[in-house]
Amino acid sequence: MNTLTIVLIAAVVLACAYVFYGRWLANKWGIDPKTKTPAVELNDGKDFVPTNGWTVFSHQFSSIAGAGPVTGAIQAAAFGWLPVLLWVLIGGVFFGAVADFGALYASVKNKGKSMGMLIEKYIGRTGRKLFLVFSWIFCCIVIAAFADMVAGTFNAFAASDAGVMELSPAAQTNGAAGMVSIMFMVFAVVFGLIQKKFDFKGWKEAVLSIAFIILSFVIGANCPLIFGKAAWSYITFIYIFFAAVLPMWLLKQPRDYMTTFMFICMIAGAVVGLVVAHPTMNLPVFTGFTNEKLGTMFPILFVTVACGAVSGFHSLVSSGTSSKTIENEKDMPKVGYGAMVLESLLAVLALCVAGAAAAADGTPAAGTPFQVFSSGVAGFFEMFGVPVYVATVFMTMCVSALALTSLDAVARIGRMSFQELFSVDDMEHAEGWRKLFCNVYFSTILTLAFGYVLTKVGYANIWPLFGSANQLLSALVLITLCVFLRVTGRSNKMIFPPLIIMLCVTFTALVQRLLAMVKAISAAASTTIPAGETTWGAVFIANGLQLILAVLLIVLGLTIVIHSFKAYAKSEKDSESAKA
Repeated sequence: MNTLTIVLIAAVVLACAYVFYGRWLANKWGIDPKTKTPAVELNDGKDFVPTNGWTVFSHQFSSIAGAGPVTGAIQAAAFGWLPVLLWVLIGGVFFGAVADFGALYASVKNKGKSMGMLIEKYIGRTGRKLFLVFSWIFCCIVIAAFADMVAGTFNAFAASDAGVMELSPAAQTNGAAGMVSIMFMVFAVVFGLIQKKFDFKGWKEAVLSIAFIILSFVIGANCPLIFGKAAWSYITFIYIFFAAVLPMWLLKQPRDYMTTFMFICMIAGAVVGLVVAHPTMNLPVFTGFTNEKLGTMFPILFVTVACGAVSGFHSLVSSGTSSKTIENEKDMPKVGYGAMVLESLLAVLALCVAGAAAAADGTPAAGTPFQVFSSGVAGFFEMFGVPVYVATVFMTMCVSALALTSLDAVARIGRMSFQELFSVDDMEHAEGWRKLFCNVYFSTILTLAFGYVLTKVGYANIWPLFGSANQLLSALVLITLCVFLRVTGRSNKMIFPPLIIMLCVTFTALVQRLLAMVKAISAAASTTIPAGETTWGAVFIANGLQLILAVLLIVLGLTIVIHSFKAYAKSEKDSESAKA
């Protein structure tokens, strides 16, 4: 099938979903442009900052459009491109966008409370504590998976056949992309300071952003940093530390705004390339319900596609950061629902690029999903006369930025989850240990330290666990939305189908993952490990640590679900004013 046809169908479906279903949800739940939003009412210049709607949209899209839509869609294509396409469209429209918009809506209507605090209000204090523990563990998993991806993308060295580390053929390109990333961080701070001083709007803000983007690429392309994976890992963690503690307006928002222009260029390049070249979708339509490498299509397809269709992480962004910067309620559908359907389109584009890169007999292109997508879109740019080096550096930077923009958001959310776990109403008279645990710097360092330990597992091993936890998180958010909508007298019928399906998917996937880890450890225990090849420490890190996390997630998830359903059964319809 022609990839152009697939993209056009997806674009029409997603656009219609936003225009009709997204607006229907907004009208059903109620939007009041005259109401003061938390950003306006609680403006503190740090987390609560009234912000232009398109800038908030940029932050939301940049934060949620991480590695998921590219990596997930391409990996799941092992089952065939049709199941992936159908789930991305159905999941994006009726599951993901509803959850993202609902989380944003509930938070804005509750003074910008994060999802953990919303759960305390509607589910109970125990539910809140359990959810915050779950969220913190999940954030650490995301930090581990995405930080490992970023460090690997910028890595200039590779092992030779003899096992000796030497410069890789892509060293120059990777080093240039890494330098571009660093310059992005520097110029984001400069951009934020200029915005704070002059408050540029519209075309002035856009021109300044584009100028900084060009400067970043010029410096990066001419001054590559040739570092190994370990060095880039340290740099990545230093960056996300500052992203987690600095005010939103100083680093996070300006970087997201700049990154969005780059993403738009990347998406436009992919779309135009598919329009002009309209290559054939070489991946098979459907390969069967069982894949030798991945497992059974249910539930693996759903947890592998992850962010391209539905993601609990998105809801943490919606309620954790975006809800605190919305300056007018009329921007909520655009930010909550619109950013998600655009991410679904990105997942479809990644699927089509991978399909075009596959061999005529259906054999997938070699390399990681990031490498396949990056080289495919870079090839489109080259068709229009862009030099190979420039196109490759640009796309390497783009795919790493997909992970980096999620990384800085999740580092901040992880820090906030940890703080909320130990915070009390009267922090001024709280115990010393509680004040320490709620300290911005201490909570950030502890969160990043645990995430760094998990990077030793490697993203390939941690990804299945990330997908399962991510989907379970979305189910927990949907339960909370059910209660919120019920007690405020709003319709919640549209929440039940995605809620029930996601609960079935996620618990099945986590149990499968748990059994796989037990089997791997049992196999290692019954085998004599050849000296020098591996160690019991390596076996534990690769399997034992995942096993512990899988058990924790299952126990926490089940406990929260039970508490939530009890709270829903006890809740009374319209018991809270619909103006909440």
